[in-house]
Amino acid sequence: MSDSENPLALADFSQRHAEAVAEDQFRMRWSPRSMSGQALTMEQLQTLCEAGRWAPSCFNSQPWRFIYALPGTPQWQPMFDLLMDVNQLWAAKAGALVALVARTHFEANDAPAATHSFDAGAAWMSMALQAQSMGLAAHAMWGFHHDQAAQALNLGEHFATQAMIAFGHRAAADELPEPLREREMPSPRKPLEQLMFAGTHP
Repeated sequence: MSDSENPLALADFSQRHAEAVAEDQFRMRWSPRSMSGQALTMEQLQTLCEAGRWAPSCFNSQPWRFIYALPGTPQWQPMFDLLMDVNQLWAAKAGALVALVARTHFEANDAPAATHSFDAGAAWMSMALQAQSMGLAAHAMWGFHHDQAAQALNLGEHFATQAMIAFGHRAAADELPEPLREREMPSPRKPLEQLMFAGTHP
């Protein structure tokens, strides 16, 4: 793996300090924006979706769906157009775009599935960690045109887009437009004492 493909070689983790013992994969996961423009292969994309497929879900309902587009294909522009301008600035060089969609009602009885977003989030985390292990960047976005997504993605009743995800081969921060370069670093986290409480919230 070259430096340009190695997420650790292109990131400064000095602001991230572990306070308890946990696997490094969690501390090293972050959401880079700088990507090379090289398209992912179908094999790579299937591997990412395979990881998401094994996420846990309420009643094993598996509400997630992965709608993808690769650069240079007819599906790319309609999906890219869903992104808000600030995300189009950098996601134009993504190697794949994936719309993470969730079924909002259980298939068995069409009852509302209250955990569909929670379950889809678990699938995203699985995909993000898989991307990291492959030396790829993964960046999930809320900044897209939600009101246009259902029609653009041909979603039926009881489906809703949860996030748009850009996957790609890593590139250096100076490949980004100027306003985004200084943000291209792993962000810190709140200390455990602000997040972890015995019995009740203070």
